[in-house]
Amino acid sequence: MDEIDTKLLAALSENARIPISDLARKIGIARTTVQTRIDRLMEQGVIAGFTVRRGAALRPPLQATALISVEPRAAPAVLSRLKTLDEVESVHTTSGRFDLLVTLSAQSTERLDQVLDQIGEARGVRSSESLIHLSTKIERRA
Repeated sequence: MDEIDTKLLAALSENARIPISDLARKIGIARTTVQTRIDRLMEQGVIAGFTVRRGAALRPPLQATALISVEPRAAPAVLSRLKTLDEVESVHTTSGRFDLLVTLSAQSTERLDQVLDQIGEARGVRSSESLIHLSTKIERRA
């Protein structure tokens, strides 16, 4: 990765649909060089793919984080249960007091409450704590 790759990734992060010729003009290099660099970054796993980010109009109105403490050796069973819940957007292992950090979204407080109950009742869950997201102040996800 050099300065040109960094500029290329920044431009693609802003708009992954930008035409190669526009990228070349923006960065100040040849169109074929841009294409070659994108191909190389994909081969190296720096660029994993191109996707659509859902806008606010498509996102469920409620987001939450559930912090879960899991009984020893129960993580696979808990993960299997979490995979069955459509409201679960991501699951991360963590260090510290909790074992899993789960991001959730739901259409209503009632549905969010049901999902949190289902998580808390899942076999292998020792305890859980939930945090309802009120507003987003900074978001840098690409």
